[in-house]
Amino acid sequence: MEEEMRTAAADLSSLPEGVIAHILSLTTPLDVCRASTVSRIFHSAAQSDIVWNRFLPPDLDVLISRSKSDDLDFDPISSSKKNIFFSLCDSPMLLDDGDKSLALEKWTGRKCIMLGARNITIVWSDTPEYWTWEHHPDSRFAEVAVLLQVWWLEIRGRMSCRILTRRTTYGVYLVFKMNEDEYRGFNFDLAEVRAGILGTESDPKTVCLDPDLENSRLRLAPWLIDHSLEMSSELEQPKERQDGWFEIQLGEFESGDGDDEVEMDLMEVKGGTRKIGLVVEGIEIRPKPTSVLA
Repeated sequence: MEEEMRTAAADLSSLPEGVIAHILSLTTPLDVCRASTVSRIFHSAAQSDIVWNRFLPPDLDVLISRSKSDDLDFDPISSSKKNIFFSLCDSPMLLDDGDKSLALEKWTGRKCIMLGARNITIVWSDTPEYWTWEHHPDSRFAEVAVLLQVWWLEIRGRMSCRILTRRTTYGVYLVFKMNEDEYRGFNFDLAEVRAGILGTESDPKTVCLDPDLENSRLRLAPWLIDHSLEMSSELEQPKERQDGWFEIQLGEFESGDGDDEVEMDLMEVKGGTRKIGLVVEGIEIRPKPTSVLA
């Protein structure tokens, strides 16, 4: 791939820099970064605002107006388009009173949206006996929802696809942690989850929210060792993220032309076990991996 790119660069190096910048703008951020290493003129063209403006959301000005200027990691007026792009890749921009965030996928520029816990519906979250709202040092949002105790766990979200990148396959993920001091009630009681376009029928799938399912079950009931191992291998379980939180996929959907709404939910209402210690940061909607990463 790199050798082909070097050959193509040699053929195009006689073109004006502006023309090369326009050509690069028709590729992807990943291709531009690769091309910038093959020749001096390509490196120069790859810094152009013409290139990076192409990868920024067309509604960026509207999105910036929904943020607080003091919270931005870039200057919308003086920063280069390249700096704005990578700032949005590395540091999500908070929107709508800080209850929602926008980031860009580094390899494609597609939008990633996260609904903070205050921007989703958590049943009984306004009841102090069941939930509390706290600041968490690892969260991008001002508050997270911390579960004190419930027997009925229900989390729902809904969002317009208008804010998403069009015609993109998105995955939907609950982002959470478990209280380090104590959590319980998630190893045997399994949750039903689903996500999809509003009005579209979809069957729920069963997941486990316990990040350490195997050891949790064995600590509580050592006599279930064989059954526990079998169940653990079959269940979809949380994965740890680079930011230290866990996530579990609720489902996926196609964003289309942005005319629809996506709804998502997680429910555990059948087990009847007292549940404590869940820390909910929010629900993330991000593009599913494509061949561009290969």
